[in-house]
Amino acid sequence: MPVGVPSSNPGLPFRAGGFASLAEGLDYAARGETGFCFFGPRGTLETALCYAELRERALDLAARLGSLGLERGERVALVAETDPDFVSLFFACQYAGLVPVPLPLPINFAGHAPYVARLAAVLRTARARAAFGSPELVPLLRQAAASTRLAFVGTVAELEALPAEGPIAPLGGDEACYIQFSSGSTQAPKGILVTQRALMANIDANAGQGGLAIRAGDRCVSWLPLYHDMGLVGCCLTPALVQGSVDFFASTSFARRPLLWLKLIAEQGGTIAFSPTFGYQLCAKRAAAADVAGLDLRSWRVAGVGAEVIRPSVLEAFAETFAGAGFDRRAFLPSFGLAEATLAVTLTPPGTGYALDTVERGPAFDRMGLALAVTDELDRDEKATRSFVVCGVPLPDHEVEIRDKHGRKRPERCVGRIHVRGPSVMRGYVGGDAEIPSPLTPDGWLDTGDLGYLVAGSLVVTGRSKDLIIVNGRNIWPQDLEWAAEGVEGVRTGDAAAFAVSDPDRGERVVLVVECRLPSRERRAELRRAVQAALQETSGVEVEVVLVPPRSLALTTSGKLSRAATQAAYLDGSLRDLDAADGDEALPVLAMA
Repeated sequence: MPVGVPSSNPGLPFRAGGFASLAEGLDYAARGETGFCFFGPRGTLETALCYAELRERALDLAARLGSLGLERGERVALVAETDPDFVSLFFACQYAGLVPVPLPLPINFAGHAPYVARLAAVLRTARARAAFGSPELVPLLRQAAASTRLAFVGTVAELEALPAEGPIAPLGGDEACYIQFSSGSTQAPKGILVTQRALMANIDANAGQGGLAIRAGDRCVSWLPLYHDMGLVGCCLTPALVQGSVDFFASTSFARRPLLWLKLIAEQGGTIAFSPTFGYQLCAKRAAAADVAGLDLRSWRVAGVGAEVIRPSVLEAFAETFAGAGFDRRAFLPSFGLAEATLAVTLTPPGTGYALDTVERGPAFDRMGLALAVTDELDRDEKATRSFVVCGVPLPDHEVEIRDKHGRKRPERCVGRIHVRGPSVMRGYVGGDAEIPSPLTPDGWLDTGDLGYLVAGSLVVTGRSKDLIIVNGRNIWPQDLEWAAEGVEGVRTGDAAAFAVSDPDRGERVVLVVECRLPSRERRAELRRAVQAALQETSGVEVEVVLVPPRSLALTTSGKLSRAATQAAYLDGSLRDLDAADGDEALPVLAMA
């Protein structure tokens, strides 16, 4: 049985970043004893890879990559499975002067054809020249590569059989580091060229005193996919560059056994772990009294949360559920980030927990975007107010502004488009045969596509601009409709998607698609009425409720709901109501919400 790696390096001085490149950071970490551990679906340690061993293997693979005849800076696609092969190849590319491109796994795809099509699009966009995957996925990878100019497609084992002919010439601080494809929550995924300089800037700011204040002995536990920025940068590359150990297990294992995450935190003495909101929700729902009694979560000092609009009720439920296991609600650390800024943009100060900003609902908020603070005299009834989780302050050397649709800066407590600027922000997108022009303004600002407002310098995120539903000049937040539906018995978390469609005859209308598991028309009618009753408490617009089979809603590669893709499926007829007659359009069920 393999032996795990320690959490600290007694003989190596701790460095919270400060390196010029990823390879330089691994060179330093390899002088210690910490590293990566990989656990199986039942929590059994399968592989322990200290950073010295990771570096040695990466150097060997880098020399073998040299036999492929690739030019410096060319791209190498890697299916990002949570295993030693992926991390070894990722660092091998760094040492060989090649740019790795993490590819998603086929978790959220119904059948092989859509996955192959997605891989083909990514390979073309990235202009990859070689691609690697597991023996199980290489056949699909070869199908995807059929229309590309790849010089090599194969497994790590096949690479290891090649001669070690290439020179070791690591990517330097002024070069590219990797290409990150966005998850595609609102549109087709884009390739983001992340430079060494941007990655180092984000790690330095994130790890330092203005960020997570990482210290010697911190240990990360992660189930997040390594093709997503939170998983790759936050829970793999950042720990490596601060000489911290990481305990990994696969996202599929988390989906089946979410409490394995907490079990590993308890057993390994984990101090840092991140998740989107749904991860905390899944753990709280699956937990029984016996599970809580058997855990000791007192070591967990940073419970990061981000990647989507944060639901306060989920954090509260998790804190209450696991208080008996020693979880301290002050460990919650809300954040805001995006792949275009490498990872983090704002963080809540560690150890302070999460704070809520409660604002008045009504015309001021819905029509004018004014986030008026609730006074003590105002009734805090949920119908009259809305509470948002505060996502912290910008990282050192980073800035956040809120602007209107014309690019004009808005004052505090005014909702607008979130713009960011700083050394972590990308230079531009990768676009097939030519690089897409930089989306940055001449003075370096990036429109994130997210909406929010500022309060005393802290950021509050309210949603995605492309998801916002506008009816008769009024802003309807889709998550409000979805969360209301999820509160109905029989509707699970993640079962609902709300969006607007334009109808030539009926004008702008709102659609709520709900996944339904009920077998009879009568029971579905009862569910419709219950959803309608819940929606009546929410917004005051007509909503068309469409019941569809389970697993019908579109998801991004990171597991988030894609309202845009769900909307497209509804419009092209792929999504049809369960009670619509054959050949009919989806059955319209209008709810006064």
